[in-house]
Amino acid sequence: MIVYRDITEIPEDAGAAVVAIGKFDGVHAAHCAVFARAKQDAAARGARTVAVTFDRNPLSVLSPDKAPDSLVTLDRKLELLAQEGIDAVLVLTFDEQLAQVEASEFVQTILVDALRAVVVLVGRDFRFGRGGAGDPALLERMGAENGFSVDVVDDVFLDGSARRVSSTWVRELLASGDVTTAAEVLGRPVSVRGEIVHGLKRGRELGFPTANLEPTLNAMAPADGVYAGWLIDHTTGVRHPAAISVGTNPTFDDVAERQVEAHVIDREGLDLYGHDATVEFAQRLRGMTAFHGIEALKATMADDVARTRSVLSGAPASETRVDG
Repeated sequence: MIVYRDITEIPEDAGAAVVAIGKFDGVHAAHCAVFARAKQDAAARGARTVAVTFDRNPLSVLSPDKAPDSLVTLDRKLELLAQEGIDAVLVLTFDEQLAQVEASEFVQTILVDALRAVVVLVGRDFRFGRGGAGDPALLERMGAENGFSVDVVDDVFLDGSARRVSSTWVRELLASGDVTTAAEVLGRPVSVRGEIVHGLKRGRELGFPTANLEPTLNAMAPADGVYAGWLIDHTTGVRHPAAISVGTNPTFDDVAERQVEAHVIDREGLDLYGHDATVEFAQRLRGMTAFHGIEALKATMADDVARTRSVLSGAPASETRVDG
């Protein structure tokens, strides 16, 4: 997949394009539906597929107090777009200058002149240009004048749900720790990736050594709590079953910021420091709590491991809360 950081990088002979425009935060199931339609349109017209997106959420410039946390970093978004089979991505720097570009100028400069769009795909609520004046209706009018059609993609719903798939929904699910439903909305498991770094080694002292991910992750972590899941070691290519903790260790109250740590179950003697790893969440087991005594903590950690083993082997395990 080719990544353009500016329209000046797009070759004049790049050819016609089917263009999908959006923030694509999280690259969830609804976004994937747009890309599937784009690939169909491109195949029918002998064109390439191009996603136009932004280096940050536009609200971080337009209304910073209303801007939500991003579900994934820009680099992770580009990885996910590549996995969807998009031919090229144009990443626009969303700053005050871009915010002031009139909608008609955006269409002419980017879609017509730079990308030579033959089809433009957007969601029904898509808005663009200065003051959000651009909408699908404007695209259709300008498309008729400039030789491209507009494909407005319908909302996507999970089976049995009346709520449309959206990045907002994913954030709410992560905030509640519901990684199971979040995986359905995303169309893939919830996961975070980073380097395994040294921690306080308290898990080792308790008999449950953990692999700690670096504080800077490539995606939003779910709510504090304990989860069953997997630690995928990209350095060795091994996928380990793991009991995962997210939070600040309230029992000891000595962790300054939230951390993601995974205890690999049924494996001993692993040296994972410095490895590139993904922690993948399968199911939430319980919330985070402060324990009154080490023995109560160790007993619960042993239960976490047993329940993780059960979940990952396919047996159901409902969330429990321990008051300590």
